[in-house]
Amino acid sequence: MSEIRVDSIGNESNTGGPVLSGITTFSGQQYFIPPKGTTAERPSDCPPGSIRFNTDSAHLEYWSGLSWLEFEASSEHIGIATAPAGSSNAGVGVRAFFGGGLDPATVTDIEFLTISTLGNAQQFGDLTAQRQRMGACASRTRGILAGGYTGSGFDNQIQKITIASTGDASDTGGNLTRSSNRITGCSNQTRGLFGFGNPSSDVIDYITIASDGDAKDFGDLSYNAEGGASLASPIRGVFMGGETPGSPSTPNNTIEFVTISTLGNAQEFGDLSFNPLQAAACSSSTRGVHGGGLNPSSAVNTIEFLTIATTGNTQDFGDLTDARGDIASASSATRGVWYGGSDPSLIAIIDFVEIATTGNAVDFGDPDNTKSSAAGSSNGHGGL
Repeated sequence: MSEIRVDSIGNESNTGGPVLSGITTFSGQQYFIPPKGTTAERPSDCPPGSIRFNTDSAHLEYWSGLSWLEFEASSEHIGIATAPAGSSNAGVGVRAFFGGGLDPATVTDIEFLTISTLGNAQQFGDLTAQRQRMGACASRTRGILAGGYTGSGFDNQIQKITIASTGDASDTGGNLTRSSNRITGCSNQTRGLFGFGNPSSDVIDYITIASDGDAKDFGDLSYNAEGGASLASPIRGVFMGGETPGSPSTPNNTIEFVTISTLGNAQEFGDLSFNPLQAAACSSSTRGVHGGGLNPSSAVNTIEFLTIATTGNTQDFGDLTDARGDIASASSATRGVWYGGSDPSLIAIIDFVEIATTGNAVDFGDPDNTKSSAAGSSNGHGGL
């Protein structure tokens, strides 16, 4: 059998490489270097399946035929096994993050915790600028924080973090279709949705989480509102509550749903038992839980639940440890966590429930920086 060995293959001008077809085997004890370049240098005339290294994001990415997408790991279990006892990043599990908020000034900090443990939240990094009342969603590897209020005006920027690491958020280079705060986000592993907003909106935007770029129109909710909540299974996104401004304003107890993989307007799901503003919701893959909020101006501690695959009204679950609005939430496949809030003074509480059961929330720990109006998600929520 003949054998040919070469050290490298290239073309004369070094502007590309050969096309290797069929079954090709590379062997060796070192490494393989794919083509590389910045986001701006991405080609668009390559065949689907083409691979390159993005020097801006420091990630491998591939061309789907429509857009460049990052390779993603599939495990949500991260953490530091050697962290001190009582630290919220001890052990291994799903990581939640909470970005922006009010302390009472608009802040930039991002905090994190490991949902399977108990303990105080810790610093992750900073947003690109001050933001409050953003929307958040995540895949197993990337967290997204979008929109918000800067302290002087509404914003439409989409920011990203790598959940397994710590560090500052970076700009995806994309924007929501409108500048807004009091929005809410949910997602499955590939697509993120953002609904509601101030100015009052019925718009639902969507993004491909692994890809940078602008959000696109998904469809509409049946009513204009701000300060609603959302949750997801791998199939459905569910939006609920919020307030429609006016004289007087109109609080809403409406629940609606969409199928995340399609486009289109939301459909009727059922009703909450009260009319919440600035509550927060999270989920396992089958059950959604909704807690806290303002009803319409007094803070409540109510937690309710629904079965995502069906339709119908929420049922009583239990109570939070403290009544509060302007609250954030995140979840693993089994546990829901509520972070911070106000009534109207700031409340330094993180509490949790086991989603599959019913009962009152239990103390988890404290925020690292006492604040309200943050946005949260995780790398192991019910939509993944």
